[in-house]
Amino acid sequence: MPKSRIRKKADFTPPPAKQAQAIRLTNRAWVAPVMLALFLIGLAWIVVFYVTDGSLPVDSLDNWNIVVGFGFIAAGFGVSTQWK
Repeated sequence: MPKSRIRKKADFTPPPAKQAQAIRLTNRAWVAPVMLALFLIGLAWIVVFYVTDGSLPVDSLDNWNIVVGFGFIAAGFGVSTQWK
């Protein structure tokens, strides 16, 4: 009985390598205005509290108005960590 011919298989060719692309995460143009706005709101909150002898901005908070003002300022520092 005759032997069948051996077929030659094609050589393996790996798929083309993916090209590295620069990844642009996000547009961070919003960070500086939001940060400055939070700083100014916090500062204004505290100044208004002292100038009005504690009757404004929120009368029922009493001295906690200072904490609210510093909270805005702290939030501004938190937002500043996103600035590149």
